[in-house]
Amino acid sequence: MKSFLAVLLVALLATTATAFTGTPLQLTRSTPASRAGGSSSLVMRERACDLLGKTANRKARVVTFSHRRIHKVQEVNLQWKRFYSDELGRRVRLRLSTKGIKTVDKYGSIDAAAKKFGVDLTKF
Repeated sequence: MKSFLAVLLVALLATTATAFTGTPLQLTRSTPASRAGGSSSLVMRERACDLLGKTANRKARVVTFSHRRIHKVQEVNLQWKRFYSDELGRRVRLRLSTKGIKTVDKYGSIDAAAKKFGVDLTKF
């Protein structure tokens, strides 16, 4: 009975020791079912405009009635938008801010806007 308890105690210690030294969390799937460049991959992306690079304003403040200043984050208004690229001959799906969508309209095509801001559309 004592030897059984000793074996059980050793097994318990071994499992608790390996629980804290395990492999780190993987953010991407390595299954063949996931698409390489699509929305099904679990890669964490920054909340930024793909064209202009606009990010959140982290220095915004709210002044309450009692005049306390509370910090808040003003996020970018990001939208998923598809454009047809004449140079690539296919659709390109980008995550753009609303100002980025207006910029594409101003330049006439996604190709001209990407050329102006130095964005490689083959990655999208």
